[in-house]
Amino acid sequence: MMRKFRARSGMTLEEAGRLVGVSKATVSRYETQEGPVRWLVVDNLCRHYGVSDAEREAAVRLAKDARQQGWWSSYADTLPETMNLLLTLEDEAVREDHFACLYVPGLLQTRRYTEAVQHASEMRFAPEEIERLVDLRMKRQEILTRDNPPHLWAVLDESVIRRVVGSPEVMHEQLGHLLEASRSPHITLQVLPFSRGAHSAAMGSFVILGGAEPSLDVVYMDLHAGSVFLEKDEELNRYRLAFDYLRAQALDMAASAELIERVREEM
Repeated sequence: MMRKFRARSGMTLEEAGRLVGVSKATVSRYETQEGPVRWLVVDNLCRHYGVSDAEREAAVRLAKDARQQGWWSSYADTLPETMNLLLTLEDEAVREDHFACLYVPGLLQTRRYTEAVQHASEMRFAPEEIERLVDLRMKRQEILTRDNPPHLWAVLDESVIRRVVGSPEVMHEQLGHLLEASRSPHITLQVLPFSRGAHSAAMGSFVILGGAEPSLDVVYMDLHAGSVFLEKDEELNRYRLAFDYLRAQALDMAASAELIERVREEM
């Protein structure tokens, strides 16, 4: 976030440091997560960068919370750094836009569906490791029931609701869970039917994690080769446009629920 703000202002590391009375190395350290940060310095830098009040307040809040461990701290020792970053971003997000073309988004999965996904992985895990990963995913879902949950907008390719993960019984339960979730005022659920043909997200599933300001958005993709985070303006604009096209092509909420119910009955 701090690197993005500085780049937008056109300042060098040395110029930024001189303005707030810290070294070039300190500014660099703030941008690379290599050591502690002081919120007063973050606040001062943001003011010199000319960011909006919402952007500055978000950065200062993160700096103040930097020493506090998130709910996932008990899992942190065995989590890859990319997962730590995802959980941090998700904890701060005010909205999440999901396009799914393979599996139901993790925040909407049932426990048995998640277990089936883990068992289907080409990576063979011990039973206790699978249980730990499933517990983590179930814990993540609690952000949807907190006092101020992010708005979750999910567009599911029809293949997601028709692919039998685990067993027909597991899918029947999962589809029922989707129908129940779609009734929440904080969740918008649409299905993109096969009849729409080719669409604008043939590149695969993605998530747009929305910050307090559009400039704080991040695109997340879980690829076979590893997780990818995109934050450049041109990248963000591409995926925002793709998501706008996808939800425009998808069935509306009522028609989506009818299709999910029809597929559920077939299970």
